[in-house]
Amino acid sequence: MKTVGVHDTSFRNLKIISILEQISSCQKRKMISILIDPDKVTENQIDKLIGHPDFINVDFIFIGGSLVTDGSMGHCIHLIKQRTQKPIVIFPGSPNQIHNQADGILLLSLISGRNSDLLIGRHVESSHKLKNSNLELLSTGYILLDGGRTTTVSYISNTTPIPQDKPDIAAATALAGCQIGHKLIYLDCGSGANKHASEKLIQQVKNEINVPLIVGGGIKTQYDAEKVFRAGADIVVVGNHLEKNPYFLSELAAAKYNS
Repeated sequence: MKTVGVHDTSFRNLKIISILEQISSCQKRKMISILIDPDKVTENQIDKLIGHPDFINVDFIFIGGSLVTDGSMGHCIHLIKQRTQKPIVIFPGSPNQIHNQADGILLLSLISGRNSDLLIGRHVESSHKLKNSNLELLSTGYILLDGGRTTTVSYISNTTPIPQDKPDIAAATALAGCQIGHKLIYLDCGSGANKHASEKLIQQVKNEINVPLIVGGGIKTQYDAEKVFRAGADIVVVGNHLEKNPYFLSELAAAKYNS
């Protein structure tokens, strides 16, 4: 198997720094994460993404999905590791999505919902497995927003997304997440959303929190990414649109440096 050459040598030196420290440095510069769903991506698509000239502008690789078949995540991580040394962070959809080959895991609590399983129940199930892993645990308050359509995550989680015309609710939820100790806040409209988080909502959330803000879902153009960055997002996450068009990386890179 041929390994794709990638210009990411700077990340070899960052390995001595924790992922949280790397993310916290986004207060000085904006960051991009690509989200890869192991059930949807092919080896050829991975090659195109990582081999793209603008992949150098990607800071993190999130990997996961609401429906990941057994074994596909480990294989996908292995393929990515052969091609780049950039940090791989699991974006888990279930307690079974834990793999030591990754560098870290977003320990998500769905704080926008009232499903106790996703607030603490599944964390209890995976606690000992995580304790015995080498993964860096990134405590994350996960807030699901209405992106204009029913997404897989809202269906699987059996929770109602926060309406985007209720930014005060989103902001108070994010603040509460920080107050109970979450180190990151993640606003998500879900994969395949028709629209991204509004600028007003992002701004209101950002004004209430003192931790890095991650925003994903519904970002399809350079203009979308620039608006989200300028509203206050520290990290923009793109997955679904990038699977269809790897050249979107160039637009993301431009948005990152224009914001």
